[in-house]
Amino acid sequence: MESALAIAIASALLQGMLVFGQVSVPKNLPPQSTFVDPHSFAVLGANGPFRTSSTTDNPPFFQIFDPSFLEIIGPNPTFTEVASNATFAFAHEAPIFNTAMMGGALGMSDLNHNNKYGKISIAAVQAALQGLKKNTGQAVNVPITELNLPDSIQMTNGGTGPLHGNLVLINSGRGPLPPSIALVNPKPPNNVTVLLDNFFGRQFNSLNDIKIHPISGALFFTDVTYGFINAFRPPPLLPNQVYRLDPVTSAVRVVATDFDKCNGIAFSPDGKLAYIADTGALGGVLFQNNQTEPTTLYEFDVDPKSQRFLNRRVFAYIDTGAPDGVQVDARGNVYAACGDGVHVWSPEGVLLGKFFIGSVSSNFIFAGDGQLVILAETKIFFAKIAAKEGKVAFP
Repeated sequence: MESALAIAIASALLQGMLVFGQVSVPKNLPPQSTFVDPHSFAVLGANGPFRTSSTTDNPPFFQIFDPSFLEIIGPNPTFTEVASNATFAFAHEAPIFNTAMMGGALGMSDLNHNNKYGKISIAAVQAALQGLKKNTGQAVNVPITELNLPDSIQMTNGGTGPLHGNLVLINSGRGPLPPSIALVNPKPPNNVTVLLDNFFGRQFNSLNDIKIHPISGALFFTDVTYGFINAFRPPPLLPNQVYRLDPVTSAVRVVATDFDKCNGIAFSPDGKLAYIADTGALGGVLFQNNQTEPTTLYEFDVDPKSQRFLNRRVFAYIDTGAPDGVQVDARGNVYAACGDGVHVWSPEGVLLGKFFIGSVSSNFIFAGDGQLVILAETKIFFAKIAAKEGKVAFP
């Protein structure tokens, strides 16, 4: 059977097409891409080459697991490193696209030091890429500009918007300074309006990620104990949960619970489905990772009246690292930042492909249709693709 299958695949390749079911994969794949035959890793044997890496190619590149991933990246995609600083994890979390791409830093922040929030100009990125030969993978280094935010913004970890022209930042807090959700003017002097900093008098643990519901405009956010685990927040006072904040009435309520470590959040374009990443395997007792804990994306139905999250089910289990930031494109494909880049699944939960960078990504953002910006701690990557962003802001 194995030899017959190998002969069939070889024959298809010679004819210029590789056929899976009703879908044909061109032999000549787009630049910076590689196809991974699912049959190649279904059975490895007792002494087989169990994974130490996904491929021998040099990242970044598009790793294709299913032919339909070609529709997402398009016929002429590009994937480029556009900013780098090996000494500082400047590109960790909270990306927001608002003409420039904003994002928060991880490195050099702790109980005694707040993190920083900066921006990179997409126009500058595009100008730098114009000077490169197409599809070479050659890196450029576009400068990052730091925003001067007030002391009320502590340990920014998530962001969304823009909302009425403002950035929406969700902050983990630091020491006795409370976690908060705030509106921030992206233009100097970056004035701030705090929307929420407690749950009926109790401080949150360390707020993590936030999205705007595409229909109601309500703010949904996750709260998790990473601040305590990383020693910049006091012991937790609440379970790890998902909340809803009405930006008009300031009413706040729990919409989902019973997570190990709820993290990234996203909605389908019609607002009927919610996705929550659980990074339970990362950052356990004494900072030891536990691979028997969740590295799982969960899918929920969003109740049309109460907007509670109902009918929880597994959407995907992550094969490398754990899912962090989550986005959904206009066709309902689900993207998550993981241990080797950004993974993409169909609406049915089939792994289609990866934006492979060979290192951890905690978050990413669509910078308009066909442009994906990936944060990778000490680097930022920019991919030009065919997919269009889902609706991410209201109104």
